[in-house]
Amino acid sequence: MGARDDSDEAYVVGLCNQVLGETALTQHRFDWLRGDPGVGGRCVRLPVDGYWPGHQLVVEYRELQHDRPVPHFDKPDRLTVSGVHRGEQRALYDGRRDTEIPAHGLRLIVIRPADLDADGRGRLRRNEEADLAALGRILARRSDEDRVTDAFRTWLLAEGWTPVDPTDRWTDLEAVRGDERLVCEAKGRTSEKGIDADIAYGQLLRRMTSQDPRTRYALVVPSSSVKAVERVPAHVRELLRIEVYEVTDGNAVRRMTA
Repeated sequence: MGARDDSDEAYVVGLCNQVLGETALTQHRFDWLRGDPGVGGRCVRLPVDGYWPGHQLVVEYRELQHDRPVPHFDKPDRLTVSGVHRGEQRALYDGRRDTEIPAHGLRLIVIRPADLDADGRGRLRRNEEADLAALGRILARRSDEDRVTDAFRTWLLAEGWTPVDPTDRWTDLEAVRGDERLVCEAKGRTSEKGIDADIAYGQLLRRMTSQDPRTRYALVVPSSSVKAVERVPAHVRELLRIEVYEVTDGNAVRRMTA
């Protein structure tokens, strides 16, 4: 096992894999994320700690040296191709990641030792239960659920719907089109597809306060969760005025039929 495999960074990325239900591409390099030109004018591609394509998400784990001077890491007596020492270059490249990753349509989440169970030197205690809970909170609404919601909102607009402020503040998305109203619950990729599908149905049931037949309900899920959602028979969904929409990995939207 290499040093990186046993690092806090690898530990955090591994826990994120569990939360997201997808395995990251580690030390991934995008062609559009590059460092400053070196000898011969070549710009190397900068790595990111973890990239989850299905979630369109990048996670960076930034240890203490990213936020404060640490001579051992900064090498203040040695200049880099950027014309500054390593610590200043690290801050420069972190800023470039912070700008370029969202600019290219990806979500960026930065995690620091203080977000997890760490000692005073910023070393993680590897308290997996506590760290998983913390990461679940950090990633919960900044991951694939947002992608699914955004894709469905775009589709609704193209279909002539107008998003409105939800009647219930916990509703993910609500839209109107003429006399029609659609109340939507969205879910992202998850490692607990069946449980999350059952929860989503329960959330929709609690929001069925209107008896107006022109009000319908939508369960919007990624392709990976369609089978779990379809465990509720089509005739039951029809009685409850619940429609199921699939959002593919390419952000296409399809209404599921019986």
